[in-house]
Amino acid sequence: MAKKPEELTWKDLSIGVVVTEAGNADQYKTGDWRSQRPIMDLGKCTKCGLCYVYCPEGCMEENEEGYFEPNYFYCKGCGICAAECPRTVITMVEEKEE
Repeated sequence: MAKKPEELTWKDLSIGVVVTEAGNADQYKTGDWRSQRPIMDLGKCTKCGLCYVYCPEGCMEENEEGYFEPNYFYCKGCGICAAECPRTVITMVEEKEE
C-alpha cells in the first residue's frame, strides 16, 4: 500500500522532487545561515548601486534616501557586496547570536 503524502519522509522522496510549493522561497529566512554580516557606512556611500548589482541573492534594497542596504532576512553573508564596493562602504563583521 502506498503512503499518503503526509506520511512520507525525506528518505521516501525521489531525486529532484520539489518538497514545497513553487514560488515560496520568499518565506524562508535564509539569513540564518550566515556567519558574517555586511555593515554599511552610509557616510562614505555615493549610491552607485554596485552592491545591488553584484549581490547574488538580490538582498540589497534601496531605502527612501536612495542608499542600498542589505535585507538581513535573506542575506547569506557572502561578502561579494563588500568586495565589489569601490569606496569600502561595506565591512563584513562576525555574526552574533541575539
